Amino acid sequence: MPEKNEIKILFFGTPEISETALSALLRNGYPVRAVVTNPDKQVGREQKITFSAVKETALKNQIETLQPEKLKDPETIKQIKNLKADLIVVSAYGKMIPKEILDSAPLGALNIHPSLLPKYRGPSPIQYPILGGDQETGVTIMLIDEQMDHGPILAQKTFKIASGETGETLSAKLAEEGANLLIETIPLWLDKKISPRPQDESEATYTDLLTKEYGKINWDDDAGKIERKIRAFHPWPGTYTHYKIKDGVKSLKIIKATTASSDEIPEARPCGSVFLTADRRMTVKTSKGYLILEELQLEGKKPMRAAEFLRGRPEIVGKILT
Repeated sequence: MPEKNEIKILFFGTPEISETALSALLRNGYPVRAVVTNPDKQVGREQKITFSAVKETALKNQIETLQPEKLKDPETIKQIKNLKADLIVVSAYGKMIPKEILDSAPLGALNIHPSLLPKYRGPSPIQYPILGGDQETGVTIMLIDEQMDHGPILAQKTFKIASGETGETLSAKLAEEGANLLIETIPLWLDKKISPRPQDESEATYTDLLTKEYGKINWDDDAGKIERKIRAFHPWPGTYTHYKIKDGVKSLKIIKATTASSDEIPEARPCGSVFLTADRRMTVKTSKGYLILEELQLEGKKPMRAAEFLRGRPEIVGKILT
């Protein structure tokens, strides 16, 4: 096996989950020749230029940083191939990498995927296990081919999804688990102690690219499904409903909620109707069970606890959310 301080790694990644893997490589003595990350974004009302988490770490460690708009551009491909990387490592980069680039690394291209492939291929593998009520998830280290999340598996690690897990908390756990598994896998792969295992196509499932529209609550769903959606989509894309007030219809973001069964609150009400329980908890009727709102945010306002919201807008009781 080549010495790890002799292996030139080219790292592809953008968000926080990627930065965890990049930092793990650096901390464990792997020389990262360069990073490829998405172009800088303009954020907020002031359109402030914001670097990706990966770029921030690359700059701190004086690592060459490439931010191409399109990887298929011939000049970009030439520039990347000229880096003469031995190994490519990818984590949540967000774009398909051309075969010409993948083939340029003699030791292959490894990807960290935050699910137990072939389940939950695609762009949203962290949110879907929560949304589906799965009891467990995990991380996969795989070899990249030309299809999305399709390549053979080198290593996997499974762990339980905790009660109350959100997209945010699960992402942090998967970032750490994925980085640790990467560090365990690289020397085994380089020493030819791992045989790649093809994925079972009959078990493949796919996730969608989440947009804000995915967060719209349908009160005709059951309370359990809505509660899982609130947790899965926190912080992005968030979950929301619409609330009609004097000055128009406002978006009402639901940040945290719990469920109650119909036996606990037996009154018959239309789906989406807001009422108070005997202990004055703000509650919404669904097709099966009830959703007790704990934290919410009205459009243009700050997030607040339900009790604080009620003090400012008691008229919400009796309204029907849509």
